[in-house]
Amino acid sequence: MQPAPPDTIVMTSGADGSMFQVYAGRYAKILARQGVKLKILPSQGSLENLKRLSDEQFTVDVGFVQGGIASLGDANELVSLGSVFYVPVLVFYRAPQPIKLLSELDGKRIAIGREGSGARVLAETLLKANGIEAGGKSKLVDLEGKAAQDALVKGQVDAAFVMGDSATPATMRDLIHTSGIRLFDFVQGDAYVGRFRYLTKLALPPGSLDLGKNTPPQTLTMVAPTVEIIARPGLHPALSDMLIQAAQEVHGRATLLQKAGEFPAPLEHEYRVSDDANRYYKSGKSFVYRHLPFWLASLVDRIAIVLVPLAVILIPGLKLVPMLYKWRINARIYQRYGELMALERMAFGDTTREQRADLLKRLDEIDRRIVTGKLPASAAEQLYVLRQHIHFVRNRLLQDAKNGLAH
Repeated sequence: MQPAPPDTIVMTSGADGSMFQVYAGRYAKILARQGVKLKILPSQGSLENLKRLSDEQFTVDVGFVQGGIASLGDANELVSLGSVFYVPVLVFYRAPQPIKLLSELDGKRIAIGREGSGARVLAETLLKANGIEAGGKSKLVDLEGKAAQDALVKGQVDAAFVMGDSATPATMRDLIHTSGIRLFDFVQGDAYVGRFRYLTKLALPPGSLDLGKNTPPQTLTMVAPTVEIIARPGLHPALSDMLIQAAQEVHGRATLLQKAGEFPAPLEHEYRVSDDANRYYKSGKSFVYRHLPFWLASLVDRIAIVLVPLAVILIPGLKLVPMLYKWRINARIYQRYGELMALERMAFGDTTREQRADLLKRLDEIDRRIVTGKLPASAAEQLYVLRQHIHFVRNRLLQDAKNGLAH
């Protein structure tokens, strides 16, 4: 039995102005309508979020974490509430002609993001797969977001990896429309998603970013991990439901890269989808939270915490009540039988006429108690049998009196 849910959730999000933080803000507004406060902690991105969630000393409940970084944190006990959106790997570069392979960036200055960002982790992974590593011919620069944009525009770097956990939508939009800056086309998309199972291949149609300028001029292939809401295993089921419901409202619409209703989804990549999340995706919110306001449903939960253990104790005891009641009725009948047996022994002994008369009076008294006693109809059969026995003893006494016998 879960305790009643708290009214505050702590979420580790992303850098200021990043998509992660923007989405967290939308979640906060939705949860506030239900009386739950979402406290948002800015971060450098996915990797820092994962480390916070893995550290029991850090007060946090949930966070946005992109695929591909689980091995860098202690994620064994963490669970997923589902994938909520794609976060494409955007590689912007300055070159007179389009390049087709990431390996063509070897020897270049590349902004890969700051420590703690998912963009940096994925950039290092993809570059390493193309033979580009720190310490080699290329210079890997710790720049992200607006700083990476400015450096690329000014020619201080030749390429920049930009992702939604650490860059603002405005930064990405400006780079797309900056003359002389190109967006890398992952023509080897199938190979990337085959090698890195947490990636998905996406297609950006011609003109989808700017119809008037036909940007991009041809279909652009992109690769993207999904972002998941990762939670500690102790997250209350009611809060899990609310977060997924908020995710449906925020991420359920169609965009350039996803279909309507595609997210959130219980897709398992590197984290186990929690039992509560699986239950929600199959059947929705629990009955109490589906039909009552959060504060009232929470109150019902609190009452249930007290009543359910009591019921566990009392229900077996309640099963004994009918047995105890029956035992009590039988005890009263057996008490009359005991009195009758004592009179019967006296009646069959040596008695005088006066003694027999007294025994008859006492016998009548036993019969009167039976008739006037408040016993249930369920005991009627036993009572009539008892009265037959009384009648037998009475007849014996009367017969002896008639015969004038003294025993």
